[in-house]
Amino acid sequence: MIKIKNKEQIEGIRRSSQLAALVLQQTANLIKAGIDTESLNTFAHNFILKHQAIPAPLNYNGFPKSICTSINDVVCHGIPSPKDILKEGDIINIDVTTILDGYYGDTSATYAVGKISPQAQKLVNVTQESLNKSIKTLAPGKSLNDCVGKIIAPLADKNGFSVVRDLGGHGVGLQFHEDPFVFHFDCQQNVILKPGMIFTIEPMINAGDWPIYIDSDDGWTIRTKDKSLSAQFEHTILITDSGHEVLTAL
Repeated sequence: MIKIKNKEQIEGIRRSSQLAALVLQQTANLIKAGIDTESLNTFAHNFILKHQAIPAPLNYNGFPKSICTSINDVVCHGIPSPKDILKEGDIINIDVTTILDGYYGDTSATYAVGKISPQAQKLVNVTQESLNKSIKTLAPGKSLNDCVGKIIAPLADKNGFSVVRDLGGHGVGLQFHEDPFVFHFDCQQNVILKPGMIFTIEPMINAGDWPIYIDSDDGWTIRTKDKSLSAQFEHTILITDSGHEVLTAL
């Protein structure tokens, strides 16, 4: 059941989304070789609390931290740890979801740690480009699949990469995860966009093949099966009467 948000809900989700974007921006400023991901988590956690909000991931189905930090072959749901120390050449995705006054905002981005390889840079660029191109097409009356899956996957394929198929975007705002599930590849999804819909688009693109697995050590960390690099970018987006609004854009 896809929830159409009213004006009051949209404004609340907009405020939470702006906070999530600010948390992501400020946390990313700390990224450098030698810093551990637990330090990034601590900063983000305190920043969120300072703004009278709640980190949505913390204790969500048992997740132990306030943000996700996914390094190199980690696709998503990486758990911050003092043992995970960033080094030159890494790429890291930081995923932030805030709850402000009961409303959710969700965003993520992938960052370079110092100088990265040309392949890693290409992967990051293509992943961000795929999200941006998809967003530009969003408008009421259009098909979600036409705007997302049919744009993101071909761009990844063209560049020799692959789109993760087992994970996707989702409705968001009143809950952490709502309908619809947003596929990032062509799946003939029959969802027509309507004003008041709010959802994430968050392509996870691998440098190698698309299969993934859950690390049995913690039951959360999702990695590429072939150990290839993975990148992700995410925005929370509102469908408006005339087009769309990226709620997590600063």
